[in-house]
Amino acid sequence: MFEAILTLIKKYDTVILHRHNKPDGDAMGSQIGMKHILMENFPEKKIYAVGDDPRFFGFMDDSKMDEIPDSAFNNALSIILDCGSSSLISDTRYTLAAQTARIDHHIFCETIADEEVVDTSFESCCGMVAQFAKESALRLNPIAAKSLFTGIVTDSGRFRYDGTTARTHSLVSWLLEQDFDTNQVFRNLYADSYESKKLKAQFILKIQFTPKNVAYIYTTREEFQALGVDLFTVSRGMTNTMADMKGVDIWANFTESENGILCELRSSVYNIQPIAVKYGGGGHAKACGATVADKATVMAMLADLDKFGGNENE
Repeated sequence: MFEAILTLIKKYDTVILHRHNKPDGDAMGSQIGMKHILMENFPEKKIYAVGDDPRFFGFMDDSKMDEIPDSAFNNALSIILDCGSSSLISDTRYTLAAQTARIDHHIFCETIADEEVVDTSFESCCGMVAQFAKESALRLNPIAAKSLFTGIVTDSGRFRYDGTTARTHSLVSWLLEQDFDTNQVFRNLYADSYESKKLKAQFILKIQFTPKNVAYIYTTREEFQALGVDLFTVSRGMTNTMADMKGVDIWANFTESENGILCELRSSVYNIQPIAVKYGGGGHAKACGATVADKATVMAMLADLDKFGGNENE
């Protein structure tokens, strides 16, 4: 499956790794994991990872992004990981590279690179990178394995989501042959400060419901600014305060920002990705998002989500 991408990697002396902006664990894990796989197996090559600040995932080994000049892209290969849309790629200088490749598990929206492997059957891009390494008989090292494990854990919802398969567990078993501390991964991912718990409690009290029990939270720009936290913490970070509620199959978090209203959409049952696409976004079947211009559009999106059915409010 990955033969063409491996051929490109062997062809170039410089490989530059990209992922989507505002990274999650899978984006960071696939980027760091690929970087250390390539460094381990091709020590003569220059391998760089570029992009915006890792923020919450700065706890991961080697998460500091490389700062490189435009000239580094001359006669280089850029590989884009965990990104379904060109508009979301962090560091758009991939267009300066001699050739490009993409490894991704999002629902296909557009062609981005010269060589692409897009497979939605994988629970994570980290799973795809692990499969790439295994199929290509490439050596792992502990940092590569730990990074890929972290991304698989986060994007599979600790192995709970639908995309988790026997292949997922087989690849994780292979990663665990390397010597790294899984407890450290889980402590960093799931340890919560008192302030964070207080913030989540505030958002739980803001939950509203549509007539057919779509749960949602709407945060105005003034409310967001008063909280004194970053946008990611409110938009992506508070979305799953609505997860695992009885009778709720779809939930959404809307956050006003300078650049529009961020819409994070989730479902435990339905493929809601077409709704995100309808409003200019995308993502996975049950975890996707978009950015819209105004609250009226948010309400139209909620009405569309409500059409999936669900449980009528009493």
